[in-house]
Amino acid sequence: MASFSTRAIVAAGLIVAAPLSIIAATLFGSVVIEADNWAAALVGRADATTVEIVWRLRIPRAGAAFVTGAMLALAGVLLQNLLRNPLADPYVLGLSGGASVGAMLGMLTGLSAWSLHLAALAGAAVIACALVAFAARATGWDIHRVLLVGVGLASACGALVSLLLTLAPTAQLPGLLYWLIGDLAGATLHWSTIPALFAAVFVASAIAADLDALALGPDQARLLGVAVGRTQTIAFSIAAVATVSAVLIGGAIGFVGLAVPHLLRLLGVHAHRWLVPLAALAGGTLVTLADTVARSAAAPIEIPVGIATALLGVPVLLWLVARTR
Repeated sequence: MASFSTRAIVAAGLIVAAPLSIIAATLFGSVVIEADNWAAALVGRADATTVEIVWRLRIPRAGAAFVTGAMLALAGVLLQNLLRNPLADPYVLGLSGGASVGAMLGMLTGLSAWSLHLAALAGAAVIACALVAFAARATGWDIHRVLLVGVGLASACGALVSLLLTLAPTAQLPGLLYWLIGDLAGATLHWSTIPALFAAVFVASAIAADLDALALGPDQARLLGVAVGRTQTIAFSIAAVATVSAVLIGGAIGFVGLAVPHLLRLLGVHAHRWLVPLAALAGGTLVTLADTVARSAAAPIEIPVGIATALLGVPVLLWLVARTR
């Protein structure tokens, strides 16, 4: 009962915090909007400048930040379960590295926005196919091979990114570096990203019981009747799609996929039927708040959101670890 009460409190807090973070993101920035003027802008009754700021700039960016954080946190939950490794995050297997290489090649060759997305997807697909080829077996995934191959591929992608930065024209370096750190400046919420997020959360929630069994180890999961190989493949596929989606929207934003699942577990949320949706809410809230702080703290200068997520999240994580026996 106490465990259920704790989960309910955490869920209630996140359900309230998520919309509040989006409201804060539309209120604050280089220009602070008064509450009454903000409310008027929502219905189109404020001056044209305020309406432009709220509807054309801040609401799309807040939505993009929330979806990015939710995707990263969801991927973190699934990868930590798949690899049974608390240090696993969306970047450990090289998926984001592959997407980054593809996207940077697209940027340097002047591809259009859609072609850029396709290039990033192609880069991530190469890494995913390599992981499946080396690690997938009929009886399930070989976790040690996944980690070994993933770390190697991530290192190779990091080297390719460094090579591309070395060869890039000087004029393009600031934009590339900001994107690699994680930056939502100019990010917008495409119509397909919200259905993709809901679909990812729904499918992951549908296999929540199998994920709980898989956390005990593949042998125990098989004894409980779980189709281990199928569950691992579904979890990896969702994590891969979520990671690539987040990279396409906001670049390489770190820390979220690693920290958010741990924060929720330290707060008493362990069952995946709770952990999956709450991680999406918590990740989205964290990145939205971090981006709001990044836009506002040193206005008119914008701090990359990847820096802000670490500066906001690390102290909270350390505090929770310190107070937990």
